[in-house]
Amino acid sequence: MDSDAGSAGAADSGVDTDQPLNEADVDLDPLVEFGRWFALAQEAGEPQPNAMALATVDRLGQPSVRMVLLHRVDGGGFTFYTNYQSAKAHDLAANPRAGLAFYWPQLHRQVRVTGPVSKVSMEESEAYWVGRPYGSRVSASASAQSTVIPDRRVLEAEVARLEALHPDAPPLPDFWGGYRVLPESIEFWQGRIHRLHDRLRYSRVGAAWRVERLAP
Repeated sequence: MDSDAGSAGAADSGVDTDQPLNEADVDLDPLVEFGRWFALAQEAGEPQPNAMALATVDRLGQPSVRMVLLHRVDGGGFTFYTNYQSAKAHDLAANPRAGLAFYWPQLHRQVRVTGPVSKVSMEESEAYWVGRPYGSRVSASASAQSTVIPDRRVLEAEVARLEALHPDAPPLPDFWGGYRVLPESIEFWQGRIHRLHDRLRYSRVGAAWRVERLAP
């Protein structure tokens, strides 16, 4: 976040953008610290605080980025769900590493995550799938995500077919499931006035974490 206007705009909105981020105040575990920041984003009324940018790179080195939703964060990492035949899935098959970025403008905070990616177990995907709304399950089953289609009627026809075939509970498709990003680096960015922002980066060192301050 390099814009001077961004800092001024947040300050003009009445949000305190000069909250210090000090090494002595953060948890030794960045996932615990992320949980604190995420809870504060929810309390502050950030719209969709679980929205995150997911960056991947294909086999030719071409980067792509899109917004997805964080499902869960725990000791295993950051989990999201998608179609295993989508463009992002093809990227991850060729290069199983990713970057994540969360931005909460009301708090003037950002978190960046990088690390390797792996699929979650089928059991985890099934447990999440059965808890999704019926319409979301039908839509996920109907969409050959990222492929070219002639028009929207193709999707609507497939949705109608699946609704007739599975009026109660569409089963988990074999092409749909979760990924987990295991963080190797997590950076916490706190906006400050006059662009003198605070940046703390956690880097994994064996089973522990090293915390370093970065210049803004």
